[in-house]
Amino acid sequence: MKRSKISSKQISILIGLVVVAGLVIGMIRISHNQTSTQNGTIQIVAAENFWGSLVSQLGGSKVKVTSIVSDPNADPHEYEVNSTDARDFATANYVILNGAGYDSWGNKLLAASPNSKRTVLDVATLLGKQNGDNPHFWYSPNYVNKVVAQMEQSLISINPSDKAYFQQQDKILTVSLSGYQQRIAEIKKEFTGTKVATTEDIFAYLASAAGLDLVSPPAFTQAVADGNDPPTDSVVQFQQQLQSGQVKVLVYNEQTVTPLTSSMKVIAAEQNIPIVGVTETIQPPNTTFQVWMNSELLNLQNALNAQALGQ
Repeated sequence: MKRSKISSKQISILIGLVVVAGLVIGMIRISHNQTSTQNGTIQIVAAENFWGSLVSQLGGSKVKVTSIVSDPNADPHEYEVNSTDARDFATANYVILNGAGYDSWGNKLLAASPNSKRTVLDVATLLGKQNGDNPHFWYSPNYVNKVVAQMEQSLISINPSDKAYFQQQDKILTVSLSGYQQRIAEIKKEFTGTKVATTEDIFAYLASAAGLDLVSPPAFTQAVADGNDPPTDSVVQFQQQLQSGQVKVLVYNEQTVTPLTSSMKVIAAEQNIPIVGVTETIQPPNTTFQVWMNSELLNLQNALNAQALGQ
């Protein structure tokens, strides 16, 4: 998930569109900012719907959030920007990017429509991460808490008059997030050290938080995340792990499917290893971040319980 599939030609076309429509977009931006000042509505663009859900809950009635990547049937790695995205970025008061190479197309759109008054949150930068690091920060409860705290501060900075409102929204969101984070603690308490595997490194942060022993070869999971072919020895090692009986659950990224990840899923099914599907974006898209996370964790918890009962 570290790749962003967009060609230089596509970026050039988009930049051209912005330049050609520069005066119009400039007028829209000025008008938009004035409207925001008058009615208190902050225009927010989140590159992905998981961050969009969180900032929407924080901002409540004081924000309007557009999430760019949210299609449940699409691979986020393959996202290609369009002129609507360029317009949304140009008119936003606040832009939230995941960073670490996950959505580098967003940085290009920002560069195409400079605005000194626009606030930008790059999650990777906030967390001290960089390109090459695992970019699935939303699967770490600690990282989520840090990002939410920064989002609150950003909203207060943009609209100081609504500080009390944003602080109250933050309290409500914190209580709501505690539900799925408590489930992580429950899994850790009962299943610490249990060996699990994953087809991609999307699950690494959550496995660590839950105290699970993630044994799948990093060379395999990272190659899949990068869109590359895993080394042959890592494929063989992964197959042997699944066939040996040591792996209790296979976590499968349903939005990044390749012939090799599918073959690992088949092997797991043959070995009666429970398969837990996870996704990169909120599924279904109209639910909240915490409901989505809790649902995935419940599936994981049930799979671990089933394996424990079967032994």
